[in-house]
Amino acid sequence: MTDDIIVSPSILSADFANLKQDIEKVEPYVKWLHIDVMDGHFVPNISIGVPVVKSIRKATKLFLDTHLMIENPVKYVDAFAQAGSDLITFHFEASKNDTVKTIEKIKENGIKAGISIKPHTSVDEIKDYINLVDLVLIMTVEPGFGGQKFMNECADKIAIVKKYSKNENLIIQVDGGINNETGKICTCFGANSLVAGNYIYKSNDIKEAVQLLHL
Repeated sequence: MTDDIIVSPSILSADFANLKQDIEKVEPYVKWLHIDVMDGHFVPNISIGVPVVKSIRKATKLFLDTHLMIENPVKYVDAFAQAGSDLITFHFEASKNDTVKTIEKIKENGIKAGISIKPHTSVDEIKDYINLVDLVLIMTVEPGFGGQKFMNECADKIAIVKKYSKNENLIIQVDGGINNETGKICTCFGANSLVAGNYIYKSNDIKEAVQLLHL
């Protein structure tokens, strides 16, 4: 087992009526919590906003890994940072005209910055930004809904990100259809952070499910 894989359970698969309890279920086994923010425009679904992130911050000391799947993310960085996010990841596709500005805005808040790409976006499109961020998130499903099937061809992007990166501490995160089998594919390519929702929260044994992602 290796501890250098950051497992970040996605609360998109949690029971929102019992969110605090569902966060407590994973707290003993992970250090991060993945928070999917969706606006119904950039992706065809709506999830949560700033008030919920603020409530989550009060409920846990886990590192809050906030993933903005929203249009014009630069406009909302300050609010999500002040709500308690420790890292904010935004989508390149939603910020093509403001990419550097968005990264700078996140870092001005004293937190880590991440950039994400959808399955059909080439790593070449973000190569100029890889060394400006702390994390690159590769989506292996179309963002918007949990429970989708892992797109194997997207895993190739992990090695390309590693090739472009000059930062040995860069976090390469993968999100979408992650389980113990697909997670292994990603880590073999060089990913060091895995986001998993249904695989963890629908598991009969959360501890074991998390442990298998570290193998």
